[in-house]
Amino acid sequence: MDRTAFESALARDGYTETVERSLTPGEATPDHTHPFDARLLILSGTLIYETAGGRETYLTDESFEVARGTVHAEVAGPEGASYLAGRRR
Repeated sequence: MDRTAFESALARDGYTETVERSLTPGEATPDHTHPFDARLLILSGTLIYETAGGRETYLTDESFEVARGTVHAEVAGPEGASYLAGRRR
């Protein structure tokens, strides 16, 4: 999915905030939760999304959703990762 289509879908689906973030190669976030639903679009690199249920790997132009309250962590691939995240409270 391209960025324009992703941003249009965010607006249509009630995501009112967006943030752009980057992780350096191999950088990992600790387990955490959010008080909002999130939808992410990978802009470049690879992002590994981890939950108690397993790991999913997302590549450039792929998107996925994280429900509020879900315990998760992210790990950047060897080339790092940048992503756009929509937030819906």
